[in-house]
Amino acid sequence: MAGRLAAALLLFAVGYGIANRFQLIHGVVYRYAAGDPHGAIVAFLFLAFQAAVLLAALLLLPRRWAGLVLALAAASMLVNIGYSQIVPELVDGGSLAWMIAEVRQLGNAAGEFGGDFVLVAGQVAAALALFVAARRLARGATLMPWGRGIAATLVVLLVAPSPIYRHAEVWPEGAERSLYGLGWELASAPPPPPRAAPGLTPDPAAPAPRHIVWLIDESVAAAPFRRLIGPKLAKVPHSDFGVAAALGHCSAPAQVALRSGVDVLNVGTATDLRRTPSIWGYAKAAGYRTILIDGQTAGAPQNLLLPPERALIDDYRPMVGGIDADLTIARALNAQLKGGGKSFAYAVLRGVHFQYRDHYPRGAAAADAPVAVQYATALRWSKRAFFARLLAGVDRDDVAIVYTSDHGQNLTPGALPHCSREAVADEFRVPLLAFLPERLAAHYAAAPRAGHSASQILPATLIWMGYDAAAVTARYDRDLDQPTARYVWFGRTVIPTGAERDIDVTAGPGFPGD
Repeated sequence: MAGRLAAALLLFAVGYGIANRFQLIHGVVYRYAAGDPHGAIVAFLFLAFQAAVLLAALLLLPRRWAGLVLALAAASMLVNIGYSQIVPELVDGGSLAWMIAEVRQLGNAAGEFGGDFVLVAGQVAAALALFVAARRLARGATLMPWGRGIAATLVVLLVAPSPIYRHAEVWPEGAERSLYGLGWELASAPPPPPRAAPGLTPDPAAPAPRHIVWLIDESVAAAPFRRLIGPKLAKVPHSDFGVAAALGHCSAPAQVALRSGVDVLNVGTATDLRRTPSIWGYAKAAGYRTILIDGQTAGAPQNLLLPPERALIDDYRPMVGGIDADLTIARALNAQLKGGGKSFAYAVLRGVHFQYRDHYPRGAAAADAPVAVQYATALRWSKRAFFARLLAGVDRDDVAIVYTSDHGQNLTPGALPHCSREAVADEFRVPLLAFLPERLAAHYAAAPRAGHSASQILPATLIWMGYDAAAVTARYDRDLDQPTARYVWFGRTVIPTGAERDIDVTAGPGFPGD
């Protein structure tokens, strides 16, 4: 009997080690290697406590209850191992919120990281198989006690590690449970605060464009855009601000910051971008009808666009339409630009998110083409007639259009294209163009073609709307006629989430990722 129980314990320990190998690496091995043996011991003992709780549940619970515990553990392990397998860091509240915000990209991620997903599933299956084998071996060796008291105690023990983790100096939370602890943090977080009203008043006599459009492309890198699409725009009057820095190397943080506006000289970890007036508030105060067009999702607005911000949008139009979605958006915007009234439109384009072969017709590139060839093919297809269709017959004196991308791409073979743990500069390098009335274009004729940031788009737009230039630039960043006052970029935790009040933000004089 003792031998069978020892073997069961060994099987369980191996399974738990597989499930929590990233927790062991980050919480124990890295801490010890960094000269923190106390932290490594705390992490190991807390993981051992969580393992003991799971083992007790598996050995003592009836089969159906044990099956439920294993099913819940498997779901959490899949998320934990899957995230850490691709992005080598542990899941936290910010990363979970980011994954929820990016769930629409699950199909793309499965195509791009299919091998990793298979490996993740294999690890989870192996851990579960070892857990089941340990249970059968132990329960076959001796009769396990059971009763109401044991049941109540197990329920308490199964729940206890998560609140202990959140209220005591212990770490990390086990892979079999962290999904639910972090999920509870997000679900129980206070509702998002209301957006502040604009503290500035536009000049109603200012000659503002009747229609303003922000075109936010998906995953369009600066160098390929300049090489492949730039020549097609050579005869189209526009202001080219060169390579600009995105406000993040993931879609949701970059777009949240772009919509919210960033005080680049004063931003910090305590900044809450949910509270700013946002571009929508300023546009409405200036008399513009606000429009959101999204070529990536058919449901609720994406990219952490929360209810207080959604309330400021007059017209939300999902426009998912396959590989030609961007042309559909171009046609819709063209009609809008020819209409009456005043409008501000924010258009999220389909663009060329990985996996790139999903964004052009089959046969347009060889099935085994290198990633750079797939990307170039997707970009050419996405933008092949976009600008011509957008501007056809439009009165350019009445319209101001900004084009950029949410983030760039790292096209190095085998690299995570964007949203990597250690971001490189190519993940931030995006094109920045503007199609402006002649009087506005003249203002930018001598603008530099380097040193810009996406943080300058909002202040420039507010100036076009009639807001005082000095007041706007003091609150946010410089106009586009100068380089940015300071580069700022955000990580996945771009807004406070659950118990995490600090956001992930970096600022400095150097281009992000350099």
